[in-house]
Amino acid sequence: MSGPQCCENPPALNPGSGVGHVEELGGLNSYVSGSADSRLAVLLVSDIYGYEAPNLRKLADKVAAAGFYVVVPDYFHGDPYVPENLERPLPVWLKDHGADKGFEESKPVIEALKQKGIAKIGAGGFCGVVIVQLAQHGYIQAAVLLHPSFVTLDDIKAVKVPTAVLGAEIDQMSPPELVKQFEEILNSKPEVDSFVKIFPGVAHGWTVRYSTEDAAALKSAEEAHEDMLAWFSKYLQ
Repeated sequence: MSGPQCCENPPALNPGSGVGHVEELGGLNSYVSGSADSRLAVLLVSDIYGYEAPNLRKLADKVAAAGFYVVVPDYFHGDPYVPENLERPLPVWLKDHGADKGFEESKPVIEALKQKGIAKIGAGGFCGVVIVQLAQHGYIQAAVLLHPSFVTLDDIKAVKVPTAVLGAEIDQMSPPELVKQFEEILNSKPEVDSFVKIFPGVAHGWTVRYSTEDAAALKSAEEAHEDMLAWFSKYLQ
């Protein structure tokens, strides 16, 4: 499943990007943006390129500007995927950075947020299974999956919190047919509010790996960002 599409358009990582700062939270270095006085937090789970991606940090800052305390953990411990490293192709890299590990490492981060006085937490994820695992076990109050990878029908069946799925029309990892199956499952769970949308003309990864020079891609990414923000604003207030 880990085909080339999940690796396309790698970002130029920049540890100094964003208006926030890096601090240790729950044992992980994390990019943090927003007021520490907020009682509402959003956990953003990066794609394979990690927490130094400028577009990701820009999104974190946008969510923070809406009143949320935003945390982007470095789940890869300074070891994001590097496509130029031919000795460590994606399947090999993934063995060191599986989703189960990310889920386990999220727990102390969430606990640290609660110790800061955070009352409600939402989580948004780019490619990761971590979000659905958090949504299955009550660690968060709202979830947003953006062009997810490796998420199964059984994963969706088990979510217990309001869940939004924002898919791409051109996506080998979660093709529209699969996203529509996600929608059918969520619609069959009246106890779980849901929202599913497939964005036309965009490919897997578009919400954080768009080119700032591509006006159409940027517009579509910003639309997805607004949908994510609206979801968190609705369910974390």
